[in-house]
Amino acid sequence: MHALRPIFFGVIAMAIVVAVSNVAVGYPINDWITWGALTYPVAFLVTDVMNRSFGASNARKVVYGGFLVGVIFSIWLADIRIALASGTAFLTAQLIDIFVFNKVSQKTWWQAPFISSSLSSAIDTVLFFSIAFIGSGLPWVTWAAGDYAIKLAMAMLLLVPFKLVISIITNQAAVVPRDTTP
Repeated sequence: MHALRPIFFGVIAMAIVVAVSNVAVGYPINDWITWGALTYPVAFLVTDVMNRSFGASNARKVVYGGFLVGVIFSIWLADIRIALASGTAFLTAQLIDIFVFNKVSQKTWWQAPFISSSLSSAIDTVLFFSIAFIGSGLPWVTWAAGDYAIKLAMAMLLLVPFKLVISIITNQAAVVPRDTTP
């Protein structure tokens, strides 16, 4: 049961990020950015922490679980077209993120999360905005451009919490419980 704990918390974190982001994307800050641009990059942080700390297989479990729960919440909280666009973009981008992260994981600590998040964010942005808003008359192309710019900035900013969380997980794993039997 203890081994499932990180996966459970990862799925919950992922589902919250997806649901909040799917609601937030409906609220533009201006013609270039929606509030979702500020919340969604945390999904890549969750995936990358899981990948680095618990392996690609467990990261994929979190992505699949987060996808399932996130889409259910999103259908309930957001427009169906947003939920479908989000699910498609999320699943595709997160699985690519895991693949790319593993390909470059032997580089400096920050390169794997930054490179994988940057590439996956581009794919996520194109898929999400084209599926969710094409033909809507809304300025989705400028939202997509602004969204991606914010995702790149967030990928850099989230390197700090990535390093911090990885350090905490590594330190906790290094702590061996004392045997108190005589």
